[in-house]
Amino acid sequence: MKKVVIGSDHAGFKMKEKIKAKLGKQYDFLDMGTDSEDSVDYPIYAARVAEMVAGDAELLGVVVCGSGIGVTIAANKVPGVRAALAYSENVARLAREHNNANIVATAGREETMDDPVKIVKAFLETKFSRGERHLRRLKLIGEIEKKYSK
Repeated sequence: MKKVVIGSDHAGFKMKEKIKAKLGKQYDFLDMGTDSEDSVDYPIYAARVAEMVAGDAELLGVVVCGSGIGVTIAANKVPGVRAALAYSENVARLAREHNNANIVATAGREETMDDPVKIVKAFLETKFSRGERHLRRLKLIGEIEKKYSK
């Protein structure tokens, strides 16, 4: 069973638990917290997920906060992470196919998007296309990351 690292803040806690409940028979979720709706700081949980994913090319990650924005920004501070905020199943697929995203971020409190469980499922089921143009662009992203990682 494929391992997936997952984490959320308090605003994403219920959605994180829903994702695990709905997809837990297909994936082995490694839960980095939080464990309640008590207020916490989202960068802590996004970083936990991002550090694990960056350290293991076989892992994918899921991060959830109220809007998905904060956890995306925090996760992308870890070198080697390509976190994508997905608000639809199609965007989740494109994040994997074209950008080889290794973390998907979604919202726990937004109602104007596709079902977050379906978004995560689409992300986890999609493979990177390895197309020449996508590889070229990922190389350019890697060069930017190296330039600013000091």
